[in-house]
Parts: sequence; C-alpha cells; structure tokens
Amino acid sequence: MASAQPNKETIYVDVDDEITSIIDKVRNSSGRIIALVLPKRAATLQSVVNMKLLKRSAEQANKQLVLITTEAGLLPLAGAVGLYVADSLQSKPEIPPVPNRVAPKGEDEVVLDDEEYTAENAGDQPVGVLVDKSGTGLVISSSVDTEDTPATPAAAAAAAVKSKAGALAKNKKLRVPNFNKFRLMLALGVLGVLLIIGLIYYLVALLPKAQIAISTNAQDVNSSLDVSLDTTASKVDVAKAIVPATAVQQQKTYTKQVDATGKQNLGEKATGNVVMTVCVSGFDFPNDVATGTGISAGGQTFITQKRASFSPDGPDPANSCYRYKSGSIKITAQTAGTAYNKDSGTTFAVNGRPDVKAIGSADGGTDDIRQVVSQSDIDNAQGQINTNDTAIKEALYQQLTQDGLFGIRATFKASKPTVSSSSQVGDEASTVTVTSAITYTMYGTKRDNLVQLINDDVSQQVDTSKQGIISDGLDKASFGYQDGSDTTARVEMSATATVGPKIDEAAIRQQVAGKKSGEAKDTIGQIPGVTDVQVKLSPFWLTAIPSNPDKITVTIGKAAPAPSGS
Repeated sequence: MASAQPNKETIYVDVDDEITSIIDKVRNSSGRIIALVLPKRAATLQSVVNMKLLKRSAEQANKQLVLITTEAGLLPLAGAVGLYVADSLQSKPEIPPVPNRVAPKGEDEVVLDDEEYTAENAGDQPVGVLVDKSGTGLVISSSVDTEDTPATPAAAAAAAVKSKAGALAKNKKLRVPNFNKFRLMLALGVLGVLLIIGLIYYLVALLPKAQIAISTNAQDVNSSLDVSLDTTASKVDVAKAIVPATAVQQQKTYTKQVDATGKQNLGEKATGNVVMTVCVSGFDFPNDVATGTGISAGGQTFITQKRASFSPDGPDPANSCYRYKSGSIKITAQTAGTAYNKDSGTTFAVNGRPDVKAIGSADGGTDDIRQVVSQSDIDNAQGQINTNDTAIKEALYQQLTQDGLFGIRATFKASKPTVSSSSQVGDEASTVTVTSAITYTMYGTKRDNLVQLINDDVSQQVDTSKQGIISDGLDKASFGYQDGSDTTARVEMSATATVGPKIDEAAIRQQVAGKKSGEAKDTIGQIPGVTDVQVKLSPFWLTAIPSNPDKITVTIGKAAPAPSGS
C-alpha cells in the first residue's frame, strides 16, 4: 500500500472502504506502529462502534495505531475510545480530549440537564448527543471560554467543537430538523393533493349525467308475420319473410331404472299326440293340416310337429257325412307349465280349420317361474323420463346471445329419442335401466334481420313522411312455433311497434349539452309531436346538463294516458 519501515508502516484508507477491510489491512501489515491515513469524509469511522472495533483489532494484533486526519468530527470519537490522532505524518500524535459522555451507536443517548450543562463541558460533547430531554433538538446553556489557544491541531479541533457548541447554547430553542418526519409529511401532502385532484375529476367529469325523457303523441302499430328461420339462407328476403338463421344443438342422455315385473315359466313344455277327424258332405276330399298349426284346449295352445293327412274312415249317419281320419300327430306346448298337461280324450280346436276336430292328450309340463323384463317395463321407464329440459333450453338461448344473435325460445325442440335398455324383453332380471339420448335444437338470427321485417310491415301501415318508428317492439314480441325441418324453423312473430314524430336522439344530445334544464325543455318542446319533456340531473347539485353528449341519455315514448273520468 505505501512505504514500509522496520517498526512503522503507513496505510491509506479509501473513502469506500468498509470497517472489515480496514481491520484486515491493519492485521496484515508488517509494522508494529501503523499510521492510518484517513480520507476526507471517512463515513466508516464516524461511528463509536467502528472505532472500538478498529482499536480492539489493533491491540489483538499487538500494533500501535495512529489516525492521520484533520476531520474535526472524528476527534471526539477517537478520544472516546483512546486512539492516537495526528494531523500529518510529521506531527506528534496525541489522544484528543475525551468527551464527558458519548453514547455508543445502538445505545440510548445520555441527555444533560440544563443544570448539568455548562460552557466548560459543552466542548466535551459531540453535536449528535446534545439533545434536550424531549428528543427534539439541541439545547446549549452558555458560551465557551476560548481564552486558551490550543497547542496542537487535535486540541484546536476539540476547541472548535466547544466553540460551536457554545454558540449554539445562546439559543435554547434551536432544533435539529427531523428529516424523516419532514419526508413523511411531504409524502402525505402529495398524496392528499392527488386524492383531491382525483375526487374533483370524478365529481366534475365522471359523475355528472342527465336523463331526458321525451313524451310524444305516438301510437301503437301491430305487426304479425310468419317468419322462416333458414340456416341455408344468406340474406333477408323481406317479401317471403325469410331470414338467415343459426341453429345450435346440445345432446343429453337420460337414464331411468325400474323394477322388472314380467314373469316367465322356464319349466318343461308338455308334449302329446292327437288324432284329427273331419266330416265331409259330398265327394270332396279334405285338405291336409300343415305342420306348425296351432291347436288349443282350455286356453293353452300347442303346435303340431307333423302334417296331418286324412284317409277315409267311413260314413257317419248321425251327421249325414263321410268321415276322414288322420294318423297320430305329435304336438308340443307353446310355453312351459303344468297347465299344458291334458288328459286323454281332450278335444282340441284347430286354428283356421273349424271343420277339423282333434282329440288327444299331453303331459310332461313343469313350472319354473322366473322374473323377467317385459315390454311394459321398458315403456314405463321411458315414460318417466322428462325431456322438457328447461336448463338446456336456457343454455342454448345463452349460447345464441353470446354469439350476438337474437335467440327464439319458441324454436326449442327435442329430437325423437334413441332408446336402449340394459336388458331385452324376456331377459331374466330384477331391474331394467332404460337410456334415452335426445338432441335439443334452438334457432336464432341477427336482431336487425327481424327488425327489418317489422319495419317493412309497419311502414306499409303508416305515413312514413310524417312519422317514424320510435320502438320496433321486438324485445316484447311473442313467437309461436309452427313447423320445421332439418334446416328451417317457421314461427309466427307478433310485435307491437311504436310510431311517432321523427326525432334524432344524437342531434338532441348535441343541442342540449351544457344548457340549463329549462332551456333544454324549450328546445326539445318545439319539435312537432312532442307533448312533454322531463330532465333529470345527477348528482343533485348539478345546475346544468353536462357538456359531454355521451353523459346524456335520451328516451322517447308515448304520452301517458289521461286519467279515467277526465
């Protein structure tokens, strides 16, 4: 760092050096006596704590430390910790006079009472600790005697501190400004000004508004049209009342579970044999009875398993006919059950052949009743599914609205359901779950498309040279579904439009902006057909309509009907 001698070394401190860096330089030096040359405004050593750390480190390293500085503010701190100070490398070092009370950084400062403080001990106190008991500023009690001239620069610096303290002591009310408090007050002041400016802007520019209600001698005109909403159309056909439309769809699956109520006998089917006879008048030969023909007895049906062919059996005098007889024909019960067991000699009727009589028996039928799914179970479950889903209806309407379209709820329709069941008819089961998939559809179109149809219809009913449409009435229009296809929906639209004098709302806002209420009423009242004008200002303290036309709302309607009896 600098020139070195056997027992003495000079170290120069930079203004940016930290206390740890200075201590390392002292410890690493080779000399026993260290001359520490300090720069002007050495902020690091303007702390009693740092001074103590520096001295302790020098003592632990067995080195004698001398501070080379002329900074008057460092002399009391060096004297407080017992460090030698010289104003140059050639000057004789000495310990500056020790102040009576110096509070280390971080400890409470000692405050002298007025009775304790004199001109003689004023120079022994650093300016930073000359605080009155309230902690708000310096309090000095008397002047300093400066008769003696200091013999050394260090003594001269101490005397300068005493002289300054003595001068301050002449005015007990002198205070050291609190910069943090000043900065806080300044910030609060700026914030307050900004809040006031914002409030004024809100009250003057944003809050004021005016509502102007204009009553006219308007009248209602009804419009009723059959409108076709067509998803394939590209433009409005006023003559045919066809408008381009959009159809939105949503599919939903419903399920319903019911108990199975069907019964099925899974026992054995009865079998047997019959002999068929037929009595024929004349010489005609009887036709055969085909295989699979049903025969019944006692309400139970059997199926023949063989063709019945007839052979002559001889005359039947009692019935005046000639009898023909078949061989033994095997039969099987149509379903299982003991009810199909028939005793010998049972007479069976032959389906489709009232001329033929069959006699025989059947046995072997047994009962094994099981619970199965019936068609009525499936129909019952399907009937309990409510397909009038209002939630989906509203969802489709909101979807059309979000797409910027005028949704028509009357076009909400459900498709024919696609039904499936967990079990088929005849399947053995205790319950059956029926699933029904339905697609819902709703139509919508641009609002202007419908307004165009209403305006055209109304214009054919009034004198458009004198009257204009004040309200098309579409928002309160009613719609009734008539019919439709995969791409169209036809509805009946009924609307009540309001027709009255032609008034340009934008021009009205420009004309009355900035005027008093009375002036605005007079201006608007001169328009033909206007019967009354009401002006409402907000907030209440406004005396004139806002100058900004965007803050003015104009509504035009019919005059209120006269009270009954007037």
